[in-house]
Amino acid sequence: MVRPIALTGTPGTGKSSVARELRPLRTVEVADLARAWGLARTIPGGVEVDLPRLVRHARNPRALDHFDVVVGHLAHLLPLRDVVVLRCDPIELDRRLRRAHRGSAATQAQNVAAEATDVIRWEATGPGRRVYQVDTTGRSSSTVAHAVRAFARSRRPGRAIRVDWLSDPRVTDYLLDRAP
Repeated sequence: MVRPIALTGTPGTGKSSVARELRPLRTVEVADLARAWGLARTIPGGVEVDLPRLVRHARNPRALDHFDVVVGHLAHLLPLRDVVVLRCDPIELDRRLRRAHRGSAATQAQNVAAEATDVIRWEATGPGRRVYQVDTTGRSSSTVAHAVRAFARSRRPGRAIRVDWLSDPRVTDYLLDRAP
């Protein structure tokens, strides 16, 4: 059986929205997986996952057999070879996070800075891993899901994209204007 792919990205890039569009692929959120395996606990404002134990459990060759896609901002830290990183223009990401009231202003700023500096992509990159980036900026969830499904089937990225938000003067100016 083929191991699932990880669908990951900075909070607000569209992971959950895209995952809902991925049928017929079988998806599972990292937090739900951790809860099912007894490796998570509910805390105010979310779920705390025991990541080291989750990683060890996921190494079992049969542990993820029932899933095609593992979704979440921690999914790229699991022992999966194929990773799709959803990306979003940091200015648009900031708008999304503010509009959805996701986290405090400080958390929103941290997520925008993490997206601008490629944190998730860098964490996902490693020996033997295939990392495919999809820019969700201005794209519908169904359009992004189509690209993710194509990658899940072929395990080969389509047209490669290079995402470098910091080379965009609009983004760097925006980040500098928001700096404390």
